[in-house]
Amino acid sequence: MIGPFWSLLRAITEIFRQFCFCSTVIIQQYPTLDSPMMTSKQTLFFLILLLATACSRPEQKETVTLVPDLNNGGITLPEKFGAIVVVDTLGRGRHLVVNDNGDIYVHLRSPNPDGKAIMALRDTTGDGRADIIQGFSEIGGTGIEIHNGYLYYSDRTHVYRSRLRDGELLPDEARDTIVTLVDGQGHMEKPFTFDGKGGMYVNVGSLSNNCEIQLRTPDSKGDDPCRELETRAGIWKFDDNTLNQTQDVAHRYATGIRNAVALTWHNQTNRLYAAVHGRDDLHRYWPALYTEEQNLELPAEIFIDVNEGDNFGWPYCYYDHQQGKFFTNPEYDGDGTKSDRCEGFKEPLVGFPGHWGPNDILIYEGDMFPEKYRHGAFIAFHGSWNRLGHEQQGYKVVFVPMKDGKPSGDWEVFADGFAGEGPITSPGAARFRPTGLAQGPDGSLYISDSQHGRVWRIVYYPDEMPAPVDRNLSLR
Repeated sequence: MIGPFWSLLRAITEIFRQFCFCSTVIIQQYPTLDSPMMTSKQTLFFLILLLATACSRPEQKETVTLVPDLNNGGITLPEKFGAIVVVDTLGRGRHLVVNDNGDIYVHLRSPNPDGKAIMALRDTTGDGRADIIQGFSEIGGTGIEIHNGYLYYSDRTHVYRSRLRDGELLPDEARDTIVTLVDGQGHMEKPFTFDGKGGMYVNVGSLSNNCEIQLRTPDSKGDDPCRELETRAGIWKFDDNTLNQTQDVAHRYATGIRNAVALTWHNQTNRLYAAVHGRDDLHRYWPALYTEEQNLELPAEIFIDVNEGDNFGWPYCYYDHQQGKFFTNPEYDGDGTKSDRCEGFKEPLVGFPGHWGPNDILIYEGDMFPEKYRHGAFIAFHGSWNRLGHEQQGYKVVFVPMKDGKPSGDWEVFADGFAGEGPITSPGAARFRPTGLAQGPDGSLYISDSQHGRVWRIVYYPDEMPAPVDRNLSLR
């Protein structure tokens, strides 16, 4: 019966060898171990010897240094941080996600000339730059996440998923429809996130600027009550594994949120967080009440933590970050001083300058960056468009330090220079516009651009940074 025993032993040893990356199969060095003359004591001795040896010779893997691009590929970063351009141009990139093996998936706003709207990137050399780029799906949009072995992605009215397979870069072509959402106009992008407990949270942006009866018209009063809130301007919760769900007010998780393109779940606090696009055109539509200078900075773009049932005030009120309070909107008889419609609305965590356009948020959970970044929030600001001919602002990634789910200090600029040199008065003149954020398995931070589809990988160098490399990038 020793022969079958050693067959089993061979299998056990091979398992240990695979897990320990050993390059020697010790069983082959002792062919007499199958001999029927072996005693039980000898068998036990060699069993211990084999299992110990199987893990004694780890495979030596070549380490490739991550070398940043010259001038960080066109952006500025804090000291000891460097940026590697993962891919130069992909198209009009939106959000992105990084798999546990380092594969990157970038959602494009619309299909590229090859008809593909999700770009899959793989780095096979370990230098941080994608050397395999493949396209998948014709469905353009913003939201994209990896969850429970699937790639989830959204268009303007649906959230879909396709199965990911081990070792395969592209998902299965077959797709499931998780939820169908309200159709229409206005803010139609559908970013989403997961709570890890079966919940999927989807942003449903507003149809209008501020629920005005005559859309985008000066002096138009607001619909009162705002019927748009029944299907828009909120966050809806769905089951992450049930197919063919539909949007209903019963699934509404929070309301009064004009457009939360930046949406994420904080695993440490088990809470939803978002950054919200504020309203436009206080001066252009209400020139008797607001000056052009006020219009440049108001109202705030707000960073919020979201619990079920929360109401953040839109369209009745806006938040003024300079005064730290809500004010009644002019569509609802506000005059820049009243707050009579604002009682009971939840205060934001932080107010940022108006019109910066927060398009993604990431709670940093990695170990690469210094400790101050742990559990803090990175927010990508896409940049403004409606500052009435003045210099546009935003176009940067900021960091909000946090402790126990609340801001623990002032926000700071982390990555800048996306817009290029000199002031710009039109968003089309920006060289890059940061749009998506993702964290890699090693703690790197990835940033996507919506102008050309460039993707940066941000790396921290605690000791000496390697000399940057000057590559032939399309834009510097």
